[in-house]
Amino acid sequence: MICSKAHEPKVQHITWDPIMAEKGGFKHFMLKEIYEQPRAVRYTTLGRVSLDSGKVFLEEMEITEAELRQVKKINIAACGTSWHAALAGKFMIERLARIPVEVDYASEWRYRDPIVEAGEDLTLLITQSGETADTIAAQREAKAKGCKTLAICNVVGAMIAREAAGTIYTHAGPEIGVASTKAFTAQLTALFVFSLYLAQVRGTLTADEARKLMNELMLMPGKLESLLAQDALVEDLAKQYSKVQDFLFLGRGIHYPIALEGALKLKEISYIHAEGYPAGEMKHGPNALIDENLPVVVVCTHDKNDPDSVLRYEKTISNVKEVKARSGIVIAVATEGDEEIKESVDHVIYVPAAPELLSPILEVVPMQLLAYHIAVRRGCDVDQPRNLAKSVTVE
Repeated sequence: MICSKAHEPKVQHITWDPIMAEKGGFKHFMLKEIYEQPRAVRYTTLGRVSLDSGKVFLEEMEITEAELRQVKKINIAACGTSWHAALAGKFMIERLARIPVEVDYASEWRYRDPIVEAGEDLTLLITQSGETADTIAAQREAKAKGCKTLAICNVVGAMIAREAAGTIYTHAGPEIGVASTKAFTAQLTALFVFSLYLAQVRGTLTADEARKLMNELMLMPGKLESLLAQDALVEDLAKQYSKVQDFLFLGRGIHYPIALEGALKLKEISYIHAEGYPAGEMKHGPNALIDENLPVVVVCTHDKNDPDSVLRYEKTISNVKEVKARSGIVIAVATEGDEEIKESVDHVIYVPAAPELLSPILEVVPMQLLAYHIAVRRGCDVDQPRNLAKSVTVE
C-alpha cells in the first residue's frame, strides 16, 4: 500500500537536556535534593544500627572504646550549615552520652589558641565536602595540640577524612545545590548515631532505651516522605510572603539550631534578610523588630512523653503570644495532633511526632521548602546563589 504524504506520521523532535536529566525531572537540584532526604537518612543509618542486638556499629572508627571512655570533653568545629548541625549534635551527645560539648565556628576556633587536653579531649569536624579550608585548619590545630580527631563527612577520601583518626561518612550522595539540604539531615543522622554509640560505650543508656531510640530513628525516612507530601501547602504559604524584606526564626533548646538553619536557607537563596534567635531571648532586643509586616517562623514541636520537651513547648507558646500581642505574623512548625496552637498563630505547618532529639530532622524540611519556593517566586538562582560557592576552599 502506498501512503500519500498527507498521511505520513509526524516526527516530533525532542530536545534532550543532560542537565535536566540529572535533575530527575525536578526544576532545580535543590528541590531534588530536598526530596532525596528520606534516602539520605536511610543510607546514613544502614548497617550501623541493629535493632536485634540494640547496638550501634561504627567500623570506620580508629579510636578504641577504651579511649572513648576516657574522653572528658568533645570540641566540635564546623562552618555554615554544618555548624548548625554541630549545635544540634551538642544536645544529642550531652543528653545521651553525658559528655560536655563545645561548638565553635572553625574560622574562630583556629585563631583563639583553644584549650585542648591531649588524651582527654576529642575534636569532631563536620563538613559536607571534607575540603573546607577553615575546618581543615581547625583539625590540624587540634592534632598539633595532641588531640585525636574524628570527622563527619559526605565525600569519601576527602582531606579531612584522610587526616582524621576515624570518619563517619554521611551517605547522602553528591549534593549539587550550593545551599545544603540533604547533607544537613544526613549530618544530624550521623550525629545521632554517634551519640548512641558513645552512650553505648560509656554505659549511659540501658539496652531498652537505646533500642527504643534506634527504632524511632528507623522510622524517620517514612516520616520524611509523609512530610514532603505537604510541599503544595508550603508553596501556597510562600506565595503570601515572597515580597517581604525580613524574617525572624525562633526556637528553644535543640530547635534553636533549626531556627538558625531556616534563617540561613532563606537568606542564602532568596536574598531576604533573615535572623535566627533563641525564643527565650526575645525580650533582650528582637521584640523591637516586631510589627504587622514581620513574619516570624517559630519551631513549636514537642514530645508529649518528655516532660522537659513539654516545658520548653509551653515556654515557646508564651513567646508566640508575645509576638501576636505586638501584631506580628506567626508561622508555626508544630507536631501533628496539636490543634490548640491554631488559636495562637496565623499559619501552622505540621510535622510527624518524634522524640525531641530526632525532631530537627523533620523540622528543617518545611523551612527548606519555604526558602526554596520563596526564592523561585523572586526569580533567584536557587542552585547557585550569588557570591557563594559549594565548597569554601580558601579563607
